[in-house]
Amino acid sequence: MTHKVSIITPMHNSASYIAETIDSVLAQSYQNWEMIIVDDASDDQGPGIVREYKKKDPRIKLLVNHSKMGPALTRNLAIENSTGRFIAFLDSDDLWVPDKLEVQIKFMLEDSYAFTFANYGKVNESGEDVGRITVPEKVSYKDLLKTCSVGCLTAVYDSQLLGKVYMPVLDKRQDYALWLKILKKIPHGYGIDTVLGKYRLRGKSISANKLKASKYQWIVYREIEGLSVLKSSYYFIFYTLHGIIKTYLK
Repeated sequence: MTHKVSIITPMHNSASYIAETIDSVLAQSYQNWEMIIVDDASDDQGPGIVREYKKKDPRIKLLVNHSKMGPALTRNLAIENSTGRFIAFLDSDDLWVPDKLEVQIKFMLEDSYAFTFANYGKVNESGEDVGRITVPEKVSYKDLLKTCSVGCLTAVYDSQLLGKVYMPVLDKRQDYALWLKILKKIPHGYGIDTVLGKYRLRGKSISANKLKASKYQWIVYREIEGLSVLKSSYYFIFYTLHGIIKTYLK
């Protein structure tokens, strides 16, 4: 008997990509899953596309926010409605490789890991490969304060071991704040040295706006984690240096 995985997918104006994202879930070799897609007041054809998939596969579920609530509350609504032991995250423009869940759930069960993540590739808006992110073998809370090495599309936590853990309500960096929240409960999260997903780089994403990312990194330190100015500055230096190295010294 396999354990159910609840896949958390927020969606806002992703009609161009959501079909490909759903197809990557349908292609999984691990079949005991539910995909909870929460539409955050889209004004494109995304919800209609999801409804067509829903007719063919009851594991796909659609919830709708009638006014825009933002990614944190949208993901939290999906977590609240989840029924699986494992909580996985996949945004509406990203992709999984076919054995993603099989590899990751086996990895977690073998050593009772509560929180894991993996390597992932990067693709542009046309789906062309443009790079790869490699993750460390394990991370602690303090490690993650220095730099976020967890890609949301590869993150999975075990709600049987941790309970349901929800994202702090932030406009940006809410996934990072969740990983920190989890790592205050356990000593380490564990990385898988295998590419298990593809992250899509989009022009309007947070990745394209370094200044805004930096602003919310500081907010996480000060307002969510409650760190002093001195400690926040210490970790912010690591965050900034890592960003410079990643950008200019590949």
